[in-house]
Amino acid sequence: MDSKMRGIVWCEAYNELWKAEFCRIKVMLIECIGDLIIDIEHVGSTSVEGLIAKPIIDIDIVFDSYTVFPMIINKLKTIGFIHEGDCGIKNREAFKRNYEDEYMSYHLYTCPKDSKELFRHLSFREYLKANANDREAYGNLKMDLAKRFPEDINSYMAGKNECVRCIYEKIENNSMLFTKYPL
Repeated sequence: MDSKMRGIVWCEAYNELWKAEFCRIKVMLIECIGDLIIDIEHVGSTSVEGLIAKPIIDIDIVFDSYTVFPMIINKLKTIGFIHEGDCGIKNREAFKRNYEDEYMSYHLYTCPKDSKELFRHLSFREYLKANANDREAYGNLKMDLAKRFPEDINSYMAGKNECVRCIYEKIENNSMLFTKYPL
């Protein structure tokens, strides 16, 4: 992301570039920690074809257990990532790059294979892929919120809460919530 755009909330129509950028980032991560992990998942709105999104890729690195986590931290550190802790979300660890790199903007997380947050990310992604009406409504809401709150990420996020809660309720009512990592 262009540093002058930091702090600006904007959304755009789905872009095939997002999938390609995720693949580029995934290759870089596999070269560093591939021997320690199970998989790398493209989650969040940029992973759902046809969904309006902020052009920031969300990535969940899936690992087996916390016994390997210190090694993941150390290896990611060698390529410039800083561990930021769980940021208040149990079993989801955040990382940031300590310098701007050649990839489009992304958020990097690691989750053990039995993490509730990982299951929520995967379930949300799969639900939106399968439900065009909710995908469109969610995308339109995000676009509207970005226009209303272009410099206020907190209001943008709060504005999505009810819609996201309703989607999770639909997921749970339809037993679509992943209960284990699909190997």
